[in-house]
Amino acid sequence: MNRTLILVGLLIVAIGLLWPWLSRLPLGHLPGDIVIRRENVSFYFPITTMILASLVVSALLWLFQR
Repeated sequence: MNRTLILVGLLIVAIGLLWPWLSRLPLGHLPGDIVIRRENVSFYFPITTMILASLVVSALLWLFQR
């Protein structure tokens, strides 16, 4: 458990340090992300981005378990 918490903490720090460059990636604006804009309402459902993030996290977890 301690090792996992340390790894999660280091990952959060790394993401925080890399955030200026990560925010330039087109994540959240991929084809397949659903955006509905009306007069007073805006609905955003990033389905493609969520699938891509799930695949990356699954691959990383698979690699760490080996």
